[in-house]
Amino acid sequence: MDELIEKVHRFLGEGPLYEHSLAVANTAQELAKKYGENPSKAFVAGLFHDVGGIIPVEKRIKVAEISGINLLPEELEAPMLIHQKISQFLTRWKFGIFNDEILSAIGCHTTLKAQFSKLDLIVFLADKISWDGGDNAPFKAGLLEHLQVSPESAALYYIDFILDHGVQVVHPWLKNAKSELEKQVK
Repeated sequence: MDELIEKVHRFLGEGPLYEHSLAVANTAQELAKKYGENPSKAFVAGLFHDVGGIIPVEKRIKVAEISGINLLPEELEAPMLIHQKISQFLTRWKFGIFNDEILSAIGCHTTLKAQFSKLDLIVFLADKISWDGGDNAPFKAGLLEHLQVSPESAALYYIDFILDHGVQVVHPWLKNAKSELEKQVK
């Protein structure tokens, strides 16, 4: 793991993006232990989840096009969302990590998606718990409270929170994840 941490550190450099990535990796590892998922896979997915964040927002569409990444209309409208797909691409092609479970979790860590795996859910939640805005995330207390019920309840709480408080664009994967979570959380 130390070698992977050092690679991400060199790539991202010092600063909030690296610190956030390491925090998400550690949180994902702890959630994986608690909820019966592979802690090593969770750590790696958390560590690499935001490597695409190094690309400035105004360049993400072009980078995605050059990289052959298919973009949805919502991602073109809100290019910040593209970083999850760019992170997935970079993790595979720059860092040589080809595990489909890890790549899936990286590729949907912002929006989640339909038919999400337990690892997808864990990395999604770890990203929100270790929010890069610090401990003052307006949704954090409620998310942690719902996490005491289940990871699915926590994810549904978060999605409802951001939808209720306005988001620039509602990604279709987020809508699909919400529908699936509503069926699971009764």
